[in-house]
Amino acid sequence: MTPVQKLGNVDAKKRTSQKIAFGFFSFLSYSVVAILFVILGFIIIQGASVISWDFLTQAPEDGMTAGGIFPAIVGTIYLVIGSSIVSFPIGIMSGIYMNEYATNGKIIRFIRVMTNNLSGVPSVVFGLFGMALFVNTMGFGDSILAGSLTLGLLSLPLIIRTTEEALKSIDDSFRHGSLALGATKLQTIQKVILPMAFPNIITGLILSIGRISGETAPILFTVAAYFLPQLPTSIFDQCMALPYHLYVISTSGTDIEASRGMAYGTALVLIAIVLIVNLLANALRGYFAKKVKMN
Repeated sequence: MTPVQKLGNVDAKKRTSQKIAFGFFSFLSYSVVAILFVILGFIIIQGASVISWDFLTQAPEDGMTAGGIFPAIVGTIYLVIGSSIVSFPIGIMSGIYMNEYATNGKIIRFIRVMTNNLSGVPSVVFGLFGMALFVNTMGFGDSILAGSLTLGLLSLPLIIRTTEEALKSIDDSFRHGSLALGATKLQTIQKVILPMAFPNIITGLILSIGRISGETAPILFTVAAYFLPQLPTSIFDQCMALPYHLYVISTSGTDIEASRGMAYGTALVLIAIVLIVNLLANALRGYFAKKVKMN
């Protein structure tokens, strides 16, 4: 066999191996998408028949086997908004400090390690911490305020890390150019760096909203009520929430079989809320990305 033939055989083996690897990874990717569609399809098929205007606008009735989930929808929205008010400013400003101001010393490395560790802490631990600090020590009781603060702490590590990574992706030449033109460091961050990094920062905000909107353990200890048909009137009131409501009617309701349809309907509404929030956030991200390109 000539050297040219040997080289051709080696190239053919490489191409075959590449095709096999590409096919394997493609199969895994399509499998994940297929599993997602199977889950969504199952929830839609089971829950679509329950969805109605009354289901979305009425309070639960007959031991949560009839009526609607309006108080749970409102409570979930309150908790998402409250936790976002707490976590978004603190998380974004912390990410800015760690990337733009802090030197890469032992303390900052320690903070990064602890932030990554906090991301892996089970949510039930945050719930117990929130109950000990906000509910008992600070005297907020089981309330929207305590639940929002707990969920805000839960989402902080994710927002900090994604903000820091978004800022790292901006080339230093933009910083140097702005400073060379006489801008201060604060002006450089505010006028140059943040607008360019904001589309990627939104990704972290989307992920945090998706996580906190589906958490059950933290709100179980700090805010969620088993059955509360009326709407809250202040941040110191308890409220119902879709994740906890879904858990209750699926596992410990007065009549689990009778409320099975409501459970699927609640799951479908929760998925729809998360999807709508993600679509709005992605639209906002696209808007800012186009704005950065135009500038």
